[in-house]
Formats: sequence, structure tokens, C-alpha cells
Amino acid sequence: AIAVGIGVVNEKVIDEVNIYEATKIAMKEAIVNTNIKLEHVLIDAMPLDIDVPTTSIIKGDANSISIAAASVIAKVTRDRMMYELDEKHPEYGFAKHKGYPTKLHLENIKKYGVLENYRFTYKPVRDLIEKEVDKDVQKV
Repeated sequence: AIAVGIGVVNEKVIDEVNIYEATKIAMKEAIVNTNIKLEHVLIDAMPLDIDVPTTSIIKGDANSISIAAASVIAKVTRDRMMYELDEKHPEYGFAKHKGYPTKLHLENIKKYGVLENYRFTYKPVRDLIEKEVDKDVQKV
């Protein structure tokens, strides 16, 4: 690669604009963070409104080596973020499940509660929060 740019959008922005729009924001940030003038951008499936010509490829990670490489970089970046979170909150097991809603992860959320960095609009988390609110209402 001539350059690599990474874009990260936090959970509050994702909750505010939705995961699809947040992905576009992160992609634009990644483009800026390449620190080079791009001639063309390949995108996995979605359109992106930028000042550079783009090609949106359905199943891009399977049909373009460049998009596949970007997917690997994104996954490794996210995994590293989960390892850092695991150091702060080892009881949640982020190093093992990487933040995905596995049975273990959902059990740990029930046991230890929802952290501030969770996406509260994400269905598994939202459902757990709603159940807790329902329990509290029934107690009153």
C-alpha cells in the first residue's frame, strides 16, 4: 500500500446517526487520514459522496483485493481497541469475544452492567437495558 488511513467513529455518533451513516463518516475520515491525494476510491457496496471518483462494488471484500485488505485493517484495528478495553474491564472478556454479542458477552453484561462505550441503540444492548428498566418499574 502507498498509504493507509483509519477512521474511527465512537458509539455516541453511531447511536446518533445509525451504523450505516457512521460507516460513511469513518470512511471519509480514513480517506483524509491517508494524507495523500487519492485518484479513485473503491467502496464495499455503499455510495460515498466525496470529491474523488468512486466505484461501489457489491461484496467488495470478496471481489476486490484492495477492499479485502481494507477490511482486514479495519478488523485488526477494532480487535486492538477491544484488547485495550479488555485491559480496562477484564471481567467483560473483550479479548475473547471482541465485543460481539456472544452468549458469554451477554451474560457478562447482565452480571456487570452496560458500560458507557456501548451502543445503546444496538438491539442486544437495548433489549438488556429495557429488561432492567422493566424490572425497576415492576419494583415500584
